[in-house]
Amino acid sequence: MAGLGAALLSGLLLWASFPPIGLGVLAFVAPAPLLWAIRREERAFLALIYGWITGAVFFGLMLSYIMTLGVVAWLPLTVYQATTMAVMSLVLWAFRLWPERRWWFITIGVWVGFEMARGYFPFGGFPWGSVGYATAGLPGAIGSVQWVGPIGWSALTIAVAAGLVLIAENKNDWKYLVDGSVATVLLVMAGTFFAPSPGGPSVTVAIVQGGSPCPQVRCQNENQRIYDRHIALTRALPNLSVDLVVWPENSTGPPVSPLDNDAIRDEITAEGARLGAYMLISGTLSLSTHEFRNVNVMYAPGGNLVGTYDKRHPVPFGEFVPMRELLSFIPQLDQVPRDMKRGNDAVVFKTLFGDIGSVISFEGAFPRYLRDEALEGGQFIVVTSNESSYGPSPASDQFIGLTRVNAAAIGQDLVHTAITGKSAFIQADGTIVRTTELLTEVTLVGTVRLRTEGPTLYTQFGDWAGILAMLAASAAFIVPGRDRPQRGNTASRASSAARTLR
Repeated sequence: MAGLGAALLSGLLLWASFPPIGLGVLAFVAPAPLLWAIRREERAFLALIYGWITGAVFFGLMLSYIMTLGVVAWLPLTVYQATTMAVMSLVLWAFRLWPERRWWFITIGVWVGFEMARGYFPFGGFPWGSVGYATAGLPGAIGSVQWVGPIGWSALTIAVAAGLVLIAENKNDWKYLVDGSVATVLLVMAGTFFAPSPGGPSVTVAIVQGGSPCPQVRCQNENQRIYDRHIALTRALPNLSVDLVVWPENSTGPPVSPLDNDAIRDEITAEGARLGAYMLISGTLSLSTHEFRNVNVMYAPGGNLVGTYDKRHPVPFGEFVPMRELLSFIPQLDQVPRDMKRGNDAVVFKTLFGDIGSVISFEGAFPRYLRDEALEGGQFIVVTSNESSYGPSPASDQFIGLTRVNAAAIGQDLVHTAITGKSAFIQADGTIVRTTELLTEVTLVGTVRLRTEGPTLYTQFGDWAGILAMLAASAAFIVPGRDRPQRGNTASRASSAARTLR
């Protein structure tokens, strides 16, 4: 019973580390009860159950707003995430009797390895729930993401949690907790005093959050009515008052797409001419009864098309249905009748004041897509999103939490815009400068700075910290030494685990 209670406690603490509660400091402690339960458990099957309970409670609560789309959307995602946590727990269980130093390194590397894998698989990955985002979002810590990336903070978080477990078992093992804590404090101090700064000139940007006439549902003439709200708010901006206007994802769509409707394009470019501003407009384009595009398109103040960016990472079961024919027996998938045609490359919009990178919605949660834009030459980032499906839920706060950490990783200011909110201006050090409220129709004007400094360490080398953690775990497993378990003992434990599972 103690193990089950510890697993439940870990799940609850992990959930509380993220919005809506958002006590990120709890993430340093949250994995410890689960790790403690795994280390004292003799049966592999129960270790698997502990991990599944932690994952089910954590992800089930954190992603509960997905149930607005139906239990059929929430349940498979929760079950999958819980299953990955269970498999990770089984792997860690196999090393529970290893010497403390090796176990500590292996635990860090295994946890980080599973998080990195979850960011890519299946269907392109799902980074929600990575513990590094909870701790990296803390003051000071977020400034250091420019060096170690979000996954580096996952490694530090697990180092502290694993150290807590070891010191609880034996006070003489205090050094592991101290090592993790000292590294954490040093990075927080460095991130505080040397927070990322773009270094370049300022650009005045207007975020147009026009809202939806029917959030969370579909309604008649929805695309036209959404477009009308956004063009009306744009027309209320004073002449020559901004350098860039940004409309969020799905603010245009058939039959009001500027790329295939000349009248709509003329209305938008007329506003760009009046304002003396570039217009970054996001929306969808119909290709056929089976395919569509999700794009960001930019027009210059003179009306010329600057370029288009096609979303590269569609939302599984939202913008495309994997294994559509195999899953045809699920009637709810009829709500996604078409698949999105993916873009291939990062695109930077070149303007007179600088180069702008952009990503669309789901992509903003993945640091690798923002890194691609930075490597392509982008000097600040625009994230266009929708969020209208989730209504007044923690979804927007969770998403902004991800994008602000990712912005700090590449050291660039970020414009985060959503059709029903929340929209925000985020500085390169992760500070949220200005934000809107949910389900409001408003124009938010602010400034961002172009990055003229060199690329951050994360931009140059990506997830090097996570790779290093996994290499250290591999070394702890492979490198010979007096404290390494003998092959026979390891084989005996593996055989015992197999018999227990049978």
